[in-house]
Amino acid sequence: MTSSAAAAISGLRRSIGPGILLAGACIGGSHLMSSTTAGARFGFALVGLILITNLIKYPFLRVGSRFTAATGLSLLEGFQQRNRTYLPVYLLVSLFTGTFTIAAVSFVAGLLLTNVPVLAQVNPFALAIAVLAASGLILFMGKYRALDRLSKLLVALLTLLTGVAALSLLLRGPAGDVASSWLAADPSPWQMADLGFLIPLMGWMPGPVEMCVWPSLWMFSRARDSQHTASLKEAEADFNLGYGITVLTAVFFVILGAYTMYGSGDGLFQGSGVAFAQNLIRLYTEAMGSWAAWIIIPAAFAAMFSTTLTCLDAYPRSISAIQGLLLGVDRGDAAPGPQSRRIGTWILMHLLAALAALLWAYSGGIGVKDFVFGAMTGSFLTAPVFAWMAMDTMNSELVEPDHRDGPLMRGLSWFGLVFLIGFSLLFLGWSLTRCDPKTPPSADGGWDFSFSCL
Repeated sequence: MTSSAAAAISGLRRSIGPGILLAGACIGGSHLMSSTTAGARFGFALVGLILITNLIKYPFLRVGSRFTAATGLSLLEGFQQRNRTYLPVYLLVSLFTGTFTIAAVSFVAGLLLTNVPVLAQVNPFALAIAVLAASGLILFMGKYRALDRLSKLLVALLTLLTGVAALSLLLRGPAGDVASSWLAADPSPWQMADLGFLIPLMGWMPGPVEMCVWPSLWMFSRARDSQHTASLKEAEADFNLGYGITVLTAVFFVILGAYTMYGSGDGLFQGSGVAFAQNLIRLYTEAMGSWAAWIIIPAAFAAMFSTTLTCLDAYPRSISAIQGLLLGVDRGDAAPGPQSRRIGTWILMHLLAALAALLWAYSGGIGVKDFVFGAMTGSFLTAPVFAWMAMDTMNSELVEPDHRDGPLMRGLSWFGLVFLIGFSLLFLGWSLTRCDPKTPPSADGGWDFSFSCL
């Protein structure tokens, strides 16, 4: 091996991190809940939509890595310099969505822990609080280094475990006639009544567009940790690795849902959140054998815990950076000292806010479906705003012409923007028509995934 090749490999190895963290943030509610549900309800009919959604979000989500590698600025700095309204808009949405997203993913993690025999009778809200506390402790004690190391472990674990489970099912065969769902799923997902499921599915598939900022900020911490600043080529390789993992695992979870539940998994969507978590594991073990519990439970929990951990770091990190930029006191690049302490303060505030949201949900009897799918829907409706901000900043004079998007990527960006706006308007119009008091929402307590009055 030549010295130049060894140097290239060493540089790439030291650059790997932010893309994996993004994968850890993505592989959670969108995969475990939405992809599994898509497979269970509609077989393989929605694989195309899942792949298209991943494709149209790709140019927007990669902006953070590419912009920072090309300019040396964080994407938030780019927002500030490009348009003075971008940063306040991002701050307002992050302050609102951060709390509910962190609470929602920790709630699902807590529900999954009820499948552990010694925890089966523990209140899932108490388990969610324990997940929050553990995530906060890891970040306070280990900071970015602990986040980086643990997220890589969790992403590797859940990818391996879900891959093994999907392969075993493909070899074993489906529980129902899932092959026909490629062309004619029964029921069909292409009905207006299913928008209440399709929009949340796309909202967090593979993740909210606002995530575009996160790899940009993580790159600064990764550079300090590894003593290496990633080149443009290295940053894109890291991002593409993480993004590829999110797409692959999304397909794995569709296979798991379709092969175990299509045509026979209606019971999954009835009852409480605890019933959902336990039915999820039960249906897998019935289809694959009792041994599958040793794979599905760790994989599912790893997915949700990695999402909780990365979101609990990313939202406070973003808001802390915006605070520094708006006040003009620093760049918001999480440098050791005051900035690091400020991130810790925001992590604590998000922990307390998420705890309050969980207690509010518990007192109001809000189920996991409303909690998580509501957050997913909000992410989709705000996606066009963040997509425009990312695309506009990446192709501005802040970036050298050679490093801006090429014709193909610009075309994909415009197609994606029109796609996101079109479906958002369609969903808003559909939601308004369902607000007619003559059309009351479903009251059976089941998982109908509809939002009657948004």
